Amino acid sequence: MKHSSVAISFGFLTVLISCLWRLLNWVWLRPKRLERCLREQGLAGNSYRLLHGDFKEMSMMLKEAYSRPISLSDDIAPRVLPFHCHFIKKYGKNFFAWFGPNPMVNIMEPELIRDILLKSNVFQKPPPHPLGKLLVSGLVTLEGERWAKRRKNINPAFHLEKLKNMLPAFHLSCSDMVTKWKMLSVGGSCELDVWPYLENLTGDVISRTAFGSSYEEGRRIFQLQKEQTHLAIQVTMSVYIPGWRYA
Repeated sequence: MKHSSVAISFGFLTVLISCLWRLLNWVWLRPKRLERCLREQGLAGNSYRLLHGDFKEMSMMLKEAYSRPISLSDDIAPRVLPFHCHFIKKYGKNFFAWFGPNPMVNIMEPELIRDILLKSNVFQKPPPHPLGKLLVSGLVTLEGERWAKRRKNINPAFHLEKLKNMLPAFHLSCSDMVTKWKMLSVGGSCELDVWPYLENLTGDVISRTAFGSSYEEGRRIFQLQKEQTHLAIQVTMSVYIPGWRYA
């Protein structure tokens, strides 16, 4: 009986040490090893910070950027991608950042981008957020042959002749939006938030070109997609702890 207890205790201790080693490797050893390899290849970036990486800095920059009003003449890039603009100024066009314990490499040289796109089996995407996969799929998450097949299937939709055939739908959607603006501008001028109208314009164009229906008929679908996008962003901007979703 005593030997049995010792064997069980030893087995439990072995499993515990194994789990602790894997946890240590995930949150510290592997990221530091990857950081060293990236720096040896001439890339620059922040030093890895335990578990959260650059998430906190990214969130702060986004909140700060969204809190400031911008005019029509302002550069939109610092508003949409404040973190990337900050890093480009700090480290140059090729840099790495930390999405939790996983590094993200930013490449802006056309030749390198072309090389990466032509070697999709070699340069693969980082593992997707397990919860994010429930919300976002398709080309964003696929790899290898499945990615190549999906990309080949959608390519014809973006050929120049196909896009030319969509121009009447684009014109009709834009005309509808401008008409609504004219109805609001009683007296010749008014101030309005154009963002909701531009969102509706996008949905309307997609509906007319892909389904032949107006935005109004597909409003509920686009509202759900908008909610899904916000949820996906919230999920991907947080550190994933294995098993936490079952807590």
